[in-house]
Amino acid sequence: MAAIKTREIHYTAQDGSPLIGYFAAPETDTPVAGILVAPEWWGRNEYTEQRARELAEHGYAALAMDMYGDKKVTTNSDQAYQWMMQTFADPDTIVNRATAALNALAAQDEVNPEKLAAIGFCYGGKVVLDLARSNAPLKAVVTFHANLTPKAPAQEGQVQAEILVLHGELDSMVTLDDVASFREEMQAAKVKHEVTVFENAKHGFSNPLADERAKANGVDLGYNPEAEQKGLAAMYALLDRRLA
Repeated sequence: MAAIKTREIHYTAQDGSPLIGYFAAPETDTPVAGILVAPEWWGRNEYTEQRARELAEHGYAALAMDMYGDKKVTTNSDQAYQWMMQTFADPDTIVNRATAALNALAAQDEVNPEKLAAIGFCYGGKVVLDLARSNAPLKAVVTFHANLTPKAPAQEGQVQAEILVLHGELDSMVTLDDVASFREEMQAAKVKHEVTVFENAKHGFSNPLADERAKANGVDLGYNPEAEQKGLAAMYALLDRRLA
């Protein structure tokens, strides 16, 4: 396990929003591949930062993104929904803020800007998929229990990333019909992609706090450690192959 360093990075979105990312990287003098980590609708919380640290321990530089500004975070689903919907009000907001994060990541001395990828959880899955659909210079995109609905459908020749979608069979927020529509979108655009559906897994299956959040907010979430571990293994396999 690599020794790592962490710091906050201040950057600004195209709309002027002040954003604060959490950066983690291995202690090495050689630039390494950089990976964006897009958070669940709760905001850039400890879970997102933990995923960034894990990526750094694996040998990558990672930036946990701030999608709401001033690193706002909540455990209340009503508040999370309100903040998330604010980013939907202007259809360009999500991609603009994600692009600002990608540019901030690529500008770090520790990062090789020719080797970039992105992962996202829940709402963050939509963020990185829409970023990929915008022809961003990403080698790979991996999503966990993502919102798969596009800002605009992917166009042939406009997605550089190879995409891996990790989904829970029992996800009541993103249905298997949504998954089928996503597959059709990717096939129509001739995007290299894979969709893995885990049995007995709900929305939020990768987050150990999912059951606690479900109980506190009355939402249908659930942690599934087997799906989490299989998903992470598949994620690292794709990242290691595409960023070699």
